[in-house]
Amino acid sequence: MKTILLINDDGIQSSGLLALKQKLDKNGKVVVIAPKEEISGIGKAITTSRNVRVEETELSDGSKAYATDGTPADAYLLAVNKILKRQPDLVVAGINLGPNLGIDDLLNSGTLGAAIEAAIHGVPAIAVSYCKQKISDQKADKAKITARELELTVSLIQKIVEFVLGKGMPRGVDVLSVNVPEKAHSKKVKVTSLSYGGYGDIYTKEEGGYRIAQWRLADYADPDPETDVYVIKEEGCVSITPIKIRLQHNKKALKNMLRYVSG
Repeated sequence: MKTILLINDDGIQSSGLLALKQKLDKNGKVVVIAPKEEISGIGKAITTSRNVRVEETELSDGSKAYATDGTPADAYLLAVNKILKRQPDLVVAGINLGPNLGIDDLLNSGTLGAAIEAAIHGVPAIAVSYCKQKISDQKADKAKITARELELTVSLIQKIVEFVLGKGMPRGVDVLSVNVPEKAHSKKVKVTSLSYGGYGDIYTKEEGGYRIAQWRLADYADPDPETDVYVIKEEGCVSITPIKIRLQHNKKALKNMLRYVSG
């Protein structure tokens, strides 16, 4: 039986995590490890300044899970080295209750951070996000999202999981970032590129400083019809973005600089 490691950044009791776990139980042995509380925007950070705790717990349906007070990337490393003591066959990160679009989200999202950590270690990874139009209150708005609202998302991810477990990751792809808009149609799915337009002004002035008070799909912008942002916002299609994590190193471009520095 294949082992699927399920991680998120919205917290162990997130409706997105539970809905995905219950669906993927049909595809293999699902091991769940996630932060005890929401820890969005942490990227691929790991905890270095204190001890990280892991405790066995239960999801709301009574199934076994592991909760940690570390980050999603901590969760991956702890699962592999301390719980499973081996690599899983697949990592699924999510369902993130909010969009993960473009280069900024790729680098900042804890959901994608867990997927990237897995990919670094050679494990196929799928990150999945449900693109609410607006999240004004992180805790309250996410708590209102039901399993029924996520039915299309979990069904789509189950099909992708079946494909990857059966045929392997598509050639040259390390991470699949899947974004599903509200009221999406199962037949409207597009393969996209990352948007390279960064964040605008997302901070709100409050007493004592500035805070990211809300998260809105309207704040993402990209006129390129090939990008994840455009396909989600303008076409209402599901976006699947293939990502390769190996960075490019143009060593030849430094030839003149090296001559100058060492001369």
